[in-house]
Amino acid sequence: MAIKAHMETLNKRHQELEAAIAAETKSPGCDDMRVVELKRQKLKIKDQLQELRIQNKVN
Repeated sequence: MAIKAHMETLNKRHQELEAAIAAETKSPGCDDMRVVELKRQKLKIKDQLQELRIQNKVN
Protein backbone atom coordinates (compact mmCIF):
# COMPACT_ATOMS: atom_id res chain seq x y z
CA MET A 1 0.00 0.00 0.00
CA ALA A 2 2.89 2.36 0.68
CA ILE A 3 4.02 2.10 -2.93
CA LYS A 4 0.58 3.09 -4.18
CA ALA A 5 0.57 6.13 -1.88
CA HIS A 6 4.05 7.05 -3.10
CA MET A 7 2.88 6.78 -6.71
CA GLU A 8 -0.11 9.00 -5.96
CA THR A 9 2.20 11.57 -4.41
CA LEU A 10 4.46 11.45 -7.46
CA ASN A 11 1.46 11.79 -9.78
CA LYS A 12 0.27 14.84 -7.86
CA ARG A 13 3.73 16.43 -8.02
CA HIS A 14 3.87 15.66 -11.76
CA GLN A 15 0.56 17.50 -12.26
CA GLU A 16 1.77 20.44 -10.15
CA LEU A 17 4.89 20.73 -12.30
CA GLU A 18 2.80 20.58 -15.46
CA ALA A 19 0.66 23.45 -14.17
CA ALA A 20 3.76 25.44 -13.19
CA ILE A 21 5.23 24.96 -16.67
CA ALA A 22 1.99 26.11 -18.29
CA ALA A 23 1.82 29.17 -16.04
CA GLU A 24 5.45 30.07 -16.64
CA THR A 25 5.19 29.78 -20.42
CA LYS A 26 2.07 31.99 -20.45
CA SER A 27 3.67 34.77 -18.43
CA PRO A 28 5.08 37.74 -20.38
CA GLY A 29 8.47 37.48 -18.65
CA CYS A 30 8.86 33.77 -19.26
CA ASP A 31 12.09 32.47 -17.74
CA ASP A 32 13.35 29.82 -20.16
CA MET A 33 15.82 28.41 -17.65
CA ARG A 34 13.04 27.94 -15.10
CA VAL A 35 10.91 26.14 -17.69
CA VAL A 36 13.83 23.84 -18.52
CA GLU A 37 14.35 23.06 -14.81
CA LEU A 38 10.64 22.37 -14.28
CA LYS A 39 10.58 20.07 -17.31
CA ARG A 40 13.65 18.25 -16.02
CA GLN A 41 11.96 17.68 -12.66
CA LYS A 42 8.78 16.52 -14.37
CA LEU A 43 10.69 14.03 -16.51
CA LYS A 44 12.54 12.69 -13.46
CA ILE A 45 9.20 12.05 -11.74
CA LYS A 46 7.82 10.39 -14.85
CA ASP A 47 10.84 8.08 -14.91
CA GLN A 48 10.37 7.25 -11.22
CA LEU A 49 6.71 6.41 -11.81
CA GLN A 50 7.56 4.19 -14.75
CA GLU A 51 10.18 2.36 -12.71
CA LEU A 52 7.71 1.77 -9.88
CA ARG A 53 5.14 0.45 -12.35
CA ILE A 54 7.67 -1.95 -13.81
CA GLN A 55 8.89 -3.14 -10.41
CA ASN A 56 5.39 -3.64 -9.06
CA LYS A 57 3.48 -4.40 -12.25
CA VAL A 58 0.99 -1.64 -11.46
CA ASN A 59 -0.66 0.14 -14.38
